[in-house]
Amino acid sequence: MNYFLTGGTGFIGRFFIENLLQRQGTIHVLVRESSQHKLEELKARFPLAAERIFAVTGDITRPGLGLCAADLERLQGSIDHFFHFAAIYDMAASEASQNAANISGTLHAVNAAAQLGAGCFHHVSSIAVSGLYRGTFREDMFEEAENLDHPYFRTKHESEKVVRQQCRVPYRIYRPAAVVGHSRTGEIDKIDGPYYSFKTIQRIRNVMPKWMPLVGVESGVNNIVPVDYVVNAIDYLAHLEGQDGGCFHIVDTEHHSTGQMMNIFAEAAHAPKFSVRFDPKIFNFMPATLVDLLAKLPPVKRLKAAVFERIGMPESASILTKYATKYDSRHTRRLLEGSGITPPRLASYAPRIWDYWERNLDPDLFVDRTLEGQVKDRVVLITGGSAGIGKAAAIRLAGAGARVVITARTQEKLDETCAEIATQGGQAFSYVCDGADLESVDRVMQQIEAEHGGVDILINNAGRSIRRSVALAYDRFHDFERTMQLNYFGALRMILRVLPGMDERRRGHIVNISSIGVLGHPPRFSAYIASKSALEAFSRCAAAEYSDRNIHFTNINMPLVRTEMIAPTKIYEYAPVMEVQEAVDLIVEAIIHRKARVATGMGVFMSAMGALFPKVAEIVNNATFRMFPDSEAAKGLPAGSAPSEVTSEQVAMAQLMKGVHF
Repeated sequence: MNYFLTGGTGFIGRFFIENLLQRQGTIHVLVRESSQHKLEELKARFPLAAERIFAVTGDITRPGLGLCAADLERLQGSIDHFFHFAAIYDMAASEASQNAANISGTLHAVNAAAQLGAGCFHHVSSIAVSGLYRGTFREDMFEEAENLDHPYFRTKHESEKVVRQQCRVPYRIYRPAAVVGHSRTGEIDKIDGPYYSFKTIQRIRNVMPKWMPLVGVESGVNNIVPVDYVVNAIDYLAHLEGQDGGCFHIVDTEHHSTGQMMNIFAEAAHAPKFSVRFDPKIFNFMPATLVDLLAKLPPVKRLKAAVFERIGMPESASILTKYATKYDSRHTRRLLEGSGITPPRLASYAPRIWDYWERNLDPDLFVDRTLEGQVKDRVVLITGGSAGIGKAAAIRLAGAGARVVITARTQEKLDETCAEIATQGGQAFSYVCDGADLESVDRVMQQIEAEHGGVDILINNAGRSIRRSVALAYDRFHDFERTMQLNYFGALRMILRVLPGMDERRRGHIVNISSIGVLGHPPRFSAYIASKSALEAFSRCAAAEYSDRNIHFTNINMPLVRTEMIAPTKIYEYAPVMEVQEAVDLIVEAIIHRKARVATGMGVFMSAMGALFPKVAEIVNNATFRMFPDSEAAKGLPAGSAPSEVTSEQVAMAQLMKGVHF
């Protein structure tokens, strides 16, 4: 037998050709001039049978498929089966492109089949021809389709109508369900349909334990089949005698709600399941006019777009959540009896589908998540860059190709940092600046802008910490003034100097080294936490204003880090504090992912406790306040005074509350 295929280099077409190669005959594949390489790649998959696959140059968007006279003459009367796979299977594709490929392309294929005198025209349609039909759609139903407003539904329906009304040779129609990867290998070449939920499942898995019960949705009806079942069924049905004019549903006998489907793939991903699921129809009590009005509000539209972008799903595909159609396939199943061709249960092959996606198609695999990809040749300004976290961050970022600019009060220490960076092949520039002196900040920032052309990433790292209870600060108002001057006003001055340039370039990132104390409000740090809270509050407000300008703000709620700043407090010698390089890891995470907040698990826990059980959090903080004394310096004792002895209870509490200030 001789076969002719459109879409033979596409996803389903490639697997179908593999089936045809098990039969006798030649296979003619329509390819565009620019896509000849795809056919060569296809032949490479089947080297032993490659000589049976022939390219026919053409294009489904052209009349008669654009076949040249020589090909028409050569193939006329010799094609036993003409398979039309070519189509756009993409909910996000433009209406014009779908019209051209699905409707016009089918018309051209039908006419070409007639010109060639094909024995039978096999049209690979879709269950989408039913539109949003409510109920069970049988194989003998067509005109009963409902709600065909979406371009994908409409063009699939219209293309099948072309076959039914204008095909001049015997025809057969196949309606596959949502096609996923191969049931044995998981292989697929694009993300569509059920795959849109995978990113959400993955993100949940990465932050929550598997045993955690979740709340999800139950909406919609999903029918999913693997590509190997689709091609096996079409191959078998196409070669059965006496089935011309038939329509066949290539579907699963099981239909799954969205909640059931996501739980199946959650199990495959070793992610927590949605134990409690609700139907969005419970919100139908709201008047439709009100819902439409709210949906048109700019903030709501922006939020919807951001959510869909976050989960990696085109907004147009959300219509699938409204799918309520079930598909009857009794006629097809009866014809397949005895062939051994049956749809496998989704749960049986879901792990392979998931594994192939995560290894080959996860969008994050194709995004440069390296530090170098984010900072190479970018100007990164780090305040307090001569020691501790700032110095370590400068060395790490310079090693990734950034043009590091560091500021501090001491030129000697700045020179040491620059020299160390230079020995490792990086580039760094230093400027003496007192962050508490606003005139100094203005002067240095003017110089940096003149010499470097603006700042791409600002890391507000310089800071002052004071550990002293309020009772010992009654007559020390300057504690609060000094802390606020550097931690808030100095950092704010930096931000206000770099923002105009970032706004002009439509690119920028401001990273504030805040404190875990902002999330947990530990005692004795009222001056320090107040200053960091002020900076965080400003940044959250500014982030909302610059969200559409590609300017990002990140607050890092840094836990205790083993630096010179905490050295005077003896208890910290026994506490499990974060090392400097671990702190730099948090900065790197902030730069790569541009999160609004970066915090440790303890920080998140403290924030949740404060929000849910504020009185409990207050009592716990008070208990730690009474357990840990003020330092000798805070008490105003002379230098050299013997520090208080550290008790076992204090050590135990410090171990329990890792990274928290005491």
